[in-house]
Formats: sequence, C-alpha cells, structure tokens
Amino acid sequence: MSGGDRDGPLSATLTGDAVAMIRAGALSRTLVGVGVDAVDVDRFRRVLARRPHLSDRLFTEAERAYALRASDPVPRFSTRFAAKEATMKALGVGLGAFPFAEVEVVRLDLDAPTMVLRGTALARATGAGVVRWHLSLTHTDRVAMAMVIAEGGPDTRRPPETGQPADCAAKP
Repeated sequence: MSGGDRDGPLSATLTGDAVAMIRAGALSRTLVGVGVDAVDVDRFRRVLARRPHLSDRLFTEAERAYALRASDPVPRFSTRFAAKEATMKALGVGLGAFPFAEVEVVRLDLDAPTMVLRGTALARATGAGVVRWHLSLTHTDRVAMAMVIAEGGPDTRRPPETGQPADCAAKP
C-alpha cells in the first residue's frame, strides 16, 4: 500500500488522546480466546421436535420468549445455541463445563447482541480474565453461526499450567 498516512508506522498516524491512551495502557488488551460454532438449522429443528423440553434446559426464559416471537423460532434458537458453544470454545472448555442456560444472548432494541454469563460460566470467564465479550451471529435457512471473542484486560495473561491470571498464580 502506498500514499498518505499509510506510509509510516501506525504510531506516526496517531495523535493527541489516542497516543496518550496507548502510552497509559488504556487500549492494551489481551485476547483470552476465540470460539466459532455452526449449527445445522434443520437438524436442530428435528432435535427440538423430538425433545420439546430441551429448550428449557438450553435457553433462558428471555431467550425462549425472543425466539418464539418469530414465525419460525428455530433459526433464533440455533444461533443462540451456536453462541453458547462458541463461548465454551473461547474459554477453552468442553461441553459440560457449565450449563448452556448460564450463557444468555441478549439483544436490546436494534443494538448488536451481547452476552450475559451467570454461575459457573461467569466464574470460568472471571478466572480466565475475561473483561469483555464480542459476539457476532448470523444464519441462513440451513446454517446458524456464532463467533465469540473473549477479551481480557492488560494484566489478565495467565500461565498455561495454572489457568489463573498471572498475578494470582502461586509462587514457588
């Protein structure tokens, strides 16, 4: 790329408050994890038809109410299920690490969806140093997908052997 402000290093293009924030560490973040999941909508439809009460275990009351407002609730259920699995992946844990209903996809008005964690899921996220979630949902008639990014603060790096933030690790 050539021309204009793209020729120099990024720091040369930043001025004023942005530079001060970077120097103060305000923009310094740690990537805790990334999770992606895809759900076959028709397969999920069949699972819910065979086990109608499964949605009570997988989804919060608010998620069920949101999905059931649509003429076909299954795509909404599918994207939320994908988000819950992607959250587990972003935290580096497998199925069963916490109940699915402890991760709730929340959508307020026309804002982008976000997540609220409770119970064991919240404890895992806190222990991993997550301070912010990024969530993207999409679906077609056939596939629902979610991408979750778990962001930590500047001092939430954890040693792999303990799984805890660096400042909480036991000292020998």
